[in-house]
Amino acid sequence: MNSPASQPAVEEDLPSLWLGASSLIDLEDPKLRLRVRALTQLSKTEREKALAVYGFVKRMPLTKRVKLRLRTAREVIDSGHGDATDKATLLVAMLRAAGIPARLRYVLVSGDILRGLTTRVRKAARPLAEIWLHGRWLRTDTYIFDAAYMAAARQRLKERGWDYGFGVHVGGAMLWDGYEHSFVGGRATHEDPMVLDDLGVYQDPGEFVDSHAYRALRSRFARLLHWNVLAPAMQRGISRLRDSRPKGAPARGPRRLS
Repeated sequence: MNSPASQPAVEEDLPSLWLGASSLIDLEDPKLRLRVRALTQLSKTEREKALAVYGFVKRMPLTKRVKLRLRTAREVIDSGHGDATDKATLLVAMLRAAGIPARLRYVLVSGDILRGLTTRVRKAARPLAEIWLHGRWLRTDTYIFDAAYMAAARQRLKERGWDYGFGVHVGGAMLWDGYEHSFVGGRATHEDPMVLDDLGVYQDPGEFVDSHAYRALRSRFARLLHWNVLAPAMQRGISRLRDSRPKGAPARGPRRLS
């Protein structure tokens, strides 16, 4: 897999292509616009805007619930929690509402990264956010895991002597700083042994689910059924892990990143 720096410039990398609405992102939704305005009103730079939005999404607790369809950005805001797909939709929506180009790059990861939560997944697609700042695309998946979960996961990995599990690496990044790439896997995607393939870039999770890359993994119905069967047990595991966070670890992420 090529590194981000070594990939040739192509039309899909034009930031202007990644600012619009989509099937899951209504940029005219008043609640979305008001929330973004409130978060970014004191921001002086594009980086500060991006970090304000990122911090809001990161603080949203990670959950794994039974779902019959993908949720819109507004529905994720209303719920106050979400899985990786939900949080990916909301992050891209809020960044675009703030005028910052954003998109999702899906990568296929080994199911081994989820041990501790489930052993019944061979491979899983993970949405990495790509955000246009400083004239380049910056990549991160740290928004998926709230601070309490991430601290507890890393502690549990240390206790068990595991490098990977619970969706993260024992030395994975906790936060994204708005200057460089940042990964919970602890390495860039092209160097991470848990990353099996690059599935391309998409406007939102809905476009990915409709793509050939997704259909090649398994039928949409079969994957939906599989994850819904696993969801209750995974949610119990997430709750137990977060409740076991080390003494003094934050229950929520930082109020504001700068």
